[in-house]
Amino acid sequence: MKKDIVAMLLAGGVGSRLNILARERAKPAIPFGGTYRIFDFTMSNIANSNIDVVGVLTQYKPLSLMAHIENGKPWDLFGRTRLVEILPPKTGEEMSDWYKGTSDAVYQNLEFVEDFSPELVLVVSGDHIYNMDYRRLVDFHLQQKAHATVCLIKVPKKYRHHFGIASISSTGKITAWVEKPSEPKSDLASMGVYIFKKDMLVRTLQLAAQQGGIDFAKDIIPILLKKKRVYGFVFTGYWRDVGTIHAYWQANMDLLNRRSNLNLKAWQVKTNYSAKGEIGDRPSAYLSRTAKVHNSMIARGCVIEGHIINSILSPGVRIHKNARIIDSIIFHDSIVKSKAVIKKCIIDKAVRIGASAVLGLGKVLPNKDFPEHLFTGITVVGKKASVQSNTKIGKNCIITPGTKIKTHCASGTTIGIKSRR
Repeated sequence: MKKDIVAMLLAGGVGSRLNILARERAKPAIPFGGTYRIFDFTMSNIANSNIDVVGVLTQYKPLSLMAHIENGKPWDLFGRTRLVEILPPKTGEEMSDWYKGTSDAVYQNLEFVEDFSPELVLVVSGDHIYNMDYRRLVDFHLQQKAHATVCLIKVPKKYRHHFGIASISSTGKITAWVEKPSEPKSDLASMGVYIFKKDMLVRTLQLAAQQGGIDFAKDIIPILLKKKRVYGFVFTGYWRDVGTIHAYWQANMDLLNRRSNLNLKAWQVKTNYSAKGEIGDRPSAYLSRTAKVHNSMIARGCVIEGHIINSILSPGVRIHKNARIIDSIIFHDSIVKSKAVIKKCIIDKAVRIGASAVLGLGKVLPNKDFPEHLFTGITVVGKKASVQSNTKIGKNCIITPGTKIKTHCASGTTIGIKSRR
């Protein structure tokens, strides 16, 4: 079966800066916006761009993501000529068989690409929030007669050292490229979206593998810039790398801000509602007479008796009478008892918050164990943790999965296993 283009979706990221949110799941599998997962945005972009063969490269903690993908049917990528195939590492007994980097992951699956004899290969990351019609990228790539095209976006100076940074000519040709520079000379950052001529990509991946190259940004693009036509496609829409706790929280809050241009309905974002633990057959949300909801998103299966302000609740969340949820994100099937207060927190699945407990108040002190992860006042509570009644938890705290909290925790405290992976 021949295709003009095949997409390779990189979804094996560890997401270490997301701390306990990514401890038991792949970064793209983290819930987002109540009923979605981060992965859904790239997958929906592919489907909405009429690209109908996708290889999903998984690695770290892939089970929940694999269950979510199922057979591709939620994105209408299922049938005789439409396909989503999960491509885990071909692991043997040696860890060396695992994907060593982004380009190595595609290199190990060139057989999948060759099966469809495409002219073009689209390589995308599954852990960014954005809406793009990849057909515009393809048109630009073909018009420029490029061998490779990199999607670029302008980013503020303080974030540029996290990305591959490109300088381009008036026609869009990339004239300089530096991976994570300490002193960037351009404001154009790589979005982790690439399109390549297939035959050239195959040769380059084989050459890079011989030289020990494993990453698109560090190895493949520099090789191509020496002899090939590499262009930059400048994207001007909403895009956010949700690789940190604060960026993830902020992107969710953007859903509640009409001026942010993050619009799930307009973007036609699709998800797997029937996957285990998701919406499934849950009833409509129930709001009692005592409930007050302001500028929030409430998923099906929620029971609301308290006050919800500027927050996002996933399916099955229960908020008891006189509890207050402010500027927070609460995942599936968590329960908040009466008179509890939760402010600027991320609460993972199946968490229990006792009556009159207070989370997210106090001084803004960086987390003592993970100061680079939590420093903007967000407290994170791990999956199946519980906080006893009347307990006070400060800002920038981490409650690790399964932990039972019975004593007060000052701002910047980590309770439980402090693994840095």
